[in-house]
Amino acid sequence: MPAAPRTPPGTPDTAPAGPDPTGLPGAARRLAPGAVALRRALHRTPETGLHLPATQRLVLDALDGLGLEIRTGRALSSVTATLTGAADGPTILLRSDMDALPVTEDTGLPFASRTSGLMHACGHDAHMAMLVGAARLLAGRRDALAGHVVFMFQPGEEGDHGARHMIGEGVLEASGSRADAAFALHVQPTLPAGTVRLRPGPQMAASDRFRVLVRGRGGHASAPHTTCDPVPVACEIVLALQTTVARGLAADDSAVLSVTRLDAGTAPGVVPDTAELGGTVRTLTARTRQRLHEAIARVAHGVAAAHGATAEATVTPGYPVTVNDAAFTEFVLRTAGEALGAGAVGVLPAAQLTAEDFSYVLQEVPGALAFLGACPPGLAPDESPSLHSSRTDIDEEVIATGIACEAAVALAFLAGRGGRPAR
Repeated sequence: MPAAPRTPPGTPDTAPAGPDPTGLPGAARRLAPGAVALRRALHRTPETGLHLPATQRLVLDALDGLGLEIRTGRALSSVTATLTGAADGPTILLRSDMDALPVTEDTGLPFASRTSGLMHACGHDAHMAMLVGAARLLAGRRDALAGHVVFMFQPGEEGDHGARHMIGEGVLEASGSRADAAFALHVQPTLPAGTVRLRPGPQMAASDRFRVLVRGRGGHASAPHTTCDPVPVACEIVLALQTTVARGLAADDSAVLSVTRLDAGTAPGVVPDTAELGGTVRTLTARTRQRLHEAIARVAHGVAAAHGATAEATVTPGYPVTVNDAAFTEFVLRTAGEALGAGAVGVLPAAQLTAEDFSYVLQEVPGALAFLGACPPGLAPDESPSLHSSRTDIDEEVIATGIACEAAVALAFLAGRGGRPAR
């Protein structure tokens, strides 16, 4: 990407609108230096959870002067910014998440995290920078817009259900009427830089946590026959749960059950009274999700009973399946292809078993989430550290691509080219 003069914070892009290709990539490149600077500032100061005061302040400062109606959250440090066009029309919501992860950064970047043990390892810093850039670009074309764009900056994506909190506080009605569509981009370092990939239907999994507590009878390790040892019982439960997925689901029914924690005992000479295991289950359909929830309890109780022990199984529901509206997905593929070039856009070949709380929005409003390839320079996609790694990095040139893509989707939808997805 050629260097471009930095657009001062709060300055809208005022390049003339026109038919696609509209010059949106060029307008986005003009905004890119400011967006990259914002991304780096956010990257230096990560915060986790629902309360992100420093992050919220950076976003508010970056949106200042754009003529947007700004609301901040009551129960969380969210930002909702609404752009109203010159004429009446529908509402489209564009979303970015804001929170970081409890990861110690190991990238060696000059703008690496200054907060020990915290890092933007999932690209949310880039998401905020892209959405601020899209807000600037669209604010400069306000007179050509018929309708509203709601910019949703959401804390608490990493397990804290931030989207659900924002829905409860009215983000879907921020424009005065309910949003007609919603769109989000998520960077993906393991896809080629600058590519956009999505698919209709389930794109990301439901994610639930489970815990099994096995109760036996402890005693001296030299006389296990006088005890009811919960450790081998827990180990058998682990193996039985893996078999439940491998042999209990159809080969084309994607699901993952991973035991990620096994705790028992305090000393080598002591058979403990209890053993505990826990993990995650990822599914793409409501039916499979329910089946595995039931199987966890059934397997745990049955294996424990066979050994004279007992088991308590608890499943804590997490995020729902992220389901892209089929018609809106086709609209995004077409619109992004026109703006970015058909070679940059394609259908994701398979759903991912990662999870995303934009799923809550897509349960309420037709829309889609797309992946934006961000493989760092000098690496092949299969060599790039994945999201949530301590070495996660992106190609910052894709920030301009993301700005152009989000703006293109909003402009085309408000112009009526996307129709109204069926609710």
